[in-house]
This record gives sequence, structure tokens and C-alpha cells, in this order.
Amino acid sequence: MLLFAFLISGSFSIGHLAAPFIDPVALNAIRFMTASQIMGLIAIIFYKRNPVIKQAPWRFLVLGALTTVFFVTMFIALRITTPVSTSAIFTLIPFMSAGFGWLFLRQSTAPIVLISLAIAAVGAIWVIFRGNMQAILDFNIGKGELIFFAGSIAYAAYAPLAKKFNRGEPLLHFTFTVLLGTTFCLFIWGNSIIWQTDWLALPPVVWLAIGYLAFFSTAITFFLLQFSTLRLPASKVYSYGYLIPSIVILYEGLLGHGWASPVIFLGAILTAMGLLVMIMAPDA
Repeated sequence: MLLFAFLISGSFSIGHLAAPFIDPVALNAIRFMTASQIMGLIAIIFYKRNPVIKQAPWRFLVLGALTTVFFVTMFIALRITTPVSTSAIFTLIPFMSAGFGWLFLRQSTAPIVLISLAIAAVGAIWVIFRGNMQAILDFNIGKGELIFFAGSIAYAAYAPLAKKFNRGEPLLHFTFTVLLGTTFCLFIWGNSIIWQTDWLALPPVVWLAIGYLAFFSTAITFFLLQFSTLRLPASKVYSYGYLIPSIVILYEGLLGHGWASPVIFLGAILTAMGLLVMIMAPDA
């Protein structure tokens, strides 16, 4: 999941570059369609058979719908707010996922895990409000952050539901069918937008983003996510997301977009401290 954090972090910075030039639904539709083809090919190579899981396909439509809401709201948010603030919202997902883990799986959460979640949440809030105490007191949160928070709720439910819905299918097949379900939901949601997009007129940065997002932060990270959901409690699956604001700050600086102020970086470090506590915590 450490690799998951680094790959996901890149999607915030690269997605921010592409977001002004393409509709979020169209971008994610081509991204997941490409990722599905990549994962399907890998599954066929390993298992020598059709990777589509046909039993209870509604499971993958539910998971696909949750994924669709998350990624579309993410790119809508990236149009109107910063990658650092958006990535900070992501760090709230483990806290919400712990609640969904209890709701769907009756997973208990150890007190030390709750402490680490609380530490990370405080750090995330500090970054979201850019270290402005008055903004925190006024609850002056931006529109982009609110939109992405709604999508993050959907993604928080994903991990425990993926574990609940898995019936022992091969990991590659399960991942491929989830990607296929997500692609289906995206094409249903934005069919007219996708066909109206002038794909040949898109600048190179969009195709660079699609390539990165399809392979690294979709096909690879979804495999890592499915692998982890079957082995870890819901709250721990996303715990490495605590590193994401710090990594995004690093990426943004390296891309020449400016370095975050020391006050904001302090909040990012605090979220990373939550991860250290999580590593030492028992599973329940």
C-alpha cells in the first residue's frame, strides 16, 4: 500500500494538469476503458481463460458506481481547488471506512487505530484550511473540497464492500470485472459527453494523464487495493493515504508549481504520523 500511496499521489498532480482541457466523465471513461483492457490482458495471460466474472454481476455494478462517483468528483474538484487540498480530503477516507467496516462487516477498530485516525484527521483538516485557524473556526471550506468529500464517502464504502462481495474469485478476475463495471457506469453516466469530446484536439498533457492514470493509478492501484481489502481491516486499507498530502506537496514542488508553506507542510507531517501509529496497531 506504500506503492499505492505514491501512485495515487501522482494522479492528483497529473490530473490537475489535464483537468482544464477535458470533461471529468470523459477523462475517466477512457481511463477505465484502457485500464480494463490492460488488466483483462494480464488476467488472460495468467489464467488462459475469460476473466469476466458472470456470477452476481450486480456486485460489480455497485462497486463500479462507487468508484465512478469518487473519480468524477475528484476531477471536478481538481478544476476548482488545489491538488494538496484535494489529497488532504483523501486522508479522511480511512476514518469513514472504519465506520463502513463496522456497518457492513462488523469489524471492530482498536483504540490505538482510532487514535491514529484522529491524528491524521487533524492534520488533514489543517491542510484543507491551509493552516488558517480563523477559517477552521468559520468552517470556510471551498466548493471543490465539499464536492470531493462527497465522492470520498463513496470510496470509503468501497473497501469493506469489496471484501463482503468477494466470493473467492481470482484476484485478477475480480479486479478486471470491477474495472469493467466502473467503465460501464461511466459510459452510462456520460454517454453524450464522451461522444461530443473532440479527442483529436486534446493537448498532449491530457494523453499523458490518461496513460498514467490508466496504467499506474487505475490498473495497478486497483490490483493493490483488492489485494489489501482481502487481508486488512477496512480502516487500515486506506491508512497509507495519510502519506498522500506529503507526497503531493513533494510532486507539486518538483513540477515547479511552488512549494507549500511550512505551516501547511506541518499538517501533512501530522497525517503521516497517523500512519506510524497505524503500523504499530493491531488489526482489531
